[in-house]
Amino acid sequence: MSESSSFPPRLLRTRLYEQVAGQISSWIDDNGLQAGDKLPPERELAQRLGVSRATLSQALVALEVVGVVEVRHGDGTVVTARHQKSSRIVEAIRSHADRLPEVIETRDALETKIASLAAVRRTDDDLARIDDALAFMAADIEAGGRGVEGDERFHGAVTAASHSLLLARLMDEIGDLIKETRLESLGQPGRPQDSLAGHRAIAEAIRAGDPAAAAEAMHAHVAMVSDVAIIREAQ
Repeated sequence: MSESSSFPPRLLRTRLYEQVAGQISSWIDDNGLQAGDKLPPERELAQRLGVSRATLSQALVALEVVGVVEVRHGDGTVVTARHQKSSRIVEAIRSHADRLPEVIETRDALETKIASLAAVRRTDDDLARIDDALAFMAADIEAGGRGVEGDERFHGAVTAASHSLLLARLMDEIGDLIKETRLESLGQPGRPQDSLAGHRAIAEAIRAGDPAAAAEAMHAHVAMVSDVAIIREAQ
């Protein structure tokens, strides 16, 4: 028997936010919380768990990504109907982290081309839908929200402006995976405002009819929103 085969596999290091996510999920189980029930306020929850607000926020985002909770602006964090047993939560979070880089790669390839086509093919109605999405996202962020729905509307409007049925179908195919990256990204401090600024740069290039600038702006935007803690900590 070789020296390497005489030892069991190396244990995976559980990150602090994963531990916190598992604790929250166990607490949900132990207290019999059902869909629609609220978690304690973040400040109280962080104190109970003995962690920083930043770590707690990351844990809640991870739980939202895998469908355990939903963070509602003005209504706190609530349990969803998709909550599963806590023993599988860390596994689900880690699986999400593992596939995130590939999702981002695919999104960059598709959306960069989509932005380029939109700059050439957009109509006045397309530009109006893009502007409406920007205004919706700006209003949500101004009110204290994360701009998740506005972000989705914007990228949907740009995709529609490309007038490519096949690219639209491909985007739809990975829509759920993109939603995971959207929640992860917009949960980062200061990210909603930065994302909105990126959207405005893309919209300006599309309005100007400049496909190269639109592609460059979209690529820069996807790179920026892809800088998330869950990937940095996995490296």
